[in-house]
Amino acid sequence: MKAVNIGILGLGTVGGGTAKVLQDNAEEIKRRLGREVRISAVCTRNAVRVKQLCPQAVVVTEPTDLVNRDDVDIVVELYGGTSVAKDAVLQAIGNGKHVVTANKKLLAEYGNEIFALAEQKNVMVYFEAAVAGGIPIIKTLREGLAANQIQSIAGIINGTSNFILTEMREKGATFADVLKQAQDLGYAEADPTFDIEGHDAGHKITIMSALAFGTPVNFDACYLEGISKLESRDIKYAEELGYRIKLLGITRRTEKGIELRVHPTLLPESRLLANVNGVMNAVRVNADMVGETLYYGAGAGSLPTASAVVADIIDICRIMGADSDNRVPHLAFQPSQVKELHFLSIDEITSSYYLRVQALDQAGVLGNIATLLAQQNISIEALIQKSVMDDQHAEMVILTHHTVEKNIKQAIQAIEQIPMVTAPVTMIRMESLNG
Repeated sequence: MKAVNIGILGLGTVGGGTAKVLQDNAEEIKRRLGREVRISAVCTRNAVRVKQLCPQAVVVTEPTDLVNRDDVDIVVELYGGTSVAKDAVLQAIGNGKHVVTANKKLLAEYGNEIFALAEQKNVMVYFEAAVAGGIPIIKTLREGLAANQIQSIAGIINGTSNFILTEMREKGATFADVLKQAQDLGYAEADPTFDIEGHDAGHKITIMSALAFGTPVNFDACYLEGISKLESRDIKYAEELGYRIKLLGITRRTEKGIELRVHPTLLPESRLLANVNGVMNAVRVNADMVGETLYYGAGAGSLPTASAVVADIIDICRIMGADSDNRVPHLAFQPSQVKELHFLSIDEITSSYYLRVQALDQAGVLGNIATLLAQQNISIEALIQKSVMDDQHAEMVILTHHTVEKNIKQAIQAIEQIPMVTAPVTMIRMESLNG
């Protein structure tokens, strides 16, 4: 069979890994596919790196020059970001070329436009590497669980944040100290905002939510809350109570609508997801027929991510001559069946909560707090005085039963008005992951 020619946009960490996988495993890929896959062109300004990794490839410096080439069958977009990448991907699709991308930001923010054009031009956009690196979660949601109605997804899908939380728990270090360590090790960027404030995880859970529930991609509906305000004492208190704090991306089908959110979360320490440490990723899917399944592995890195990119290239090679009706749809559901659903605001979700309250060590404080919670129909699961901070102040931790978020926020607002409460109340959501 005729060889398939690949054009790569960007030869950075993932691009270099993709070239290495295609070169090192060329024979294995050919055995699986029945044809050769070769890199015919690379768009980069680093011609020396091209000569080192794929010397047979033509070097171009402008994306337009690559996506217009007749000897490129599949465009592999590995730039990241949206400015240049969006135009390049749309132009490639317009030229009738299939696309593989690892760009979660591009798909979370412009996926609907991209998939619609791909449908019109009868080409496919594959994006396994955009979510959780080397973990094949996209293929799982699109194909492996196709017989199921998916109920919920919860994932540790940002390695930088997970590394920081792991180090804070294991070493009792502050957020600032561990962030610097993560930057020194190369796990965090000089500007870590995208990772630590939940944007990266938000893009990924948005894509998975669309695949799970058959909706258009809707990043605007995703609630984002990062880890930069977490204190080491909350991680310590949580562990003493049998919980661990993780930055989770969560999407869930409810009778009222779809939840889509990213935030720090208390998980029971017995849960497998609570024991995913360091830079590793894991995604837990709950579905009606198969029940709970967990997918664990490297969520980033040159070769794990490149593994997903090359798997997508192989899949596209297999369907290039297939009728469009026999392809797996981009968002798992037939395009005519992708429907707008109601997404819940964060105030509409139901959860249980961890509250930490600092107050004067005087009689009557606990009673006042319990009364204010009861007025919002919030019942207390546990109320524990954790420490006397000095001769005058004490700190207490409250765990609540399930309630609507707007109720807990109203209760917190009232608690902070108590004269004996001397600092803003810390609130962290809790998940049992029973459904």
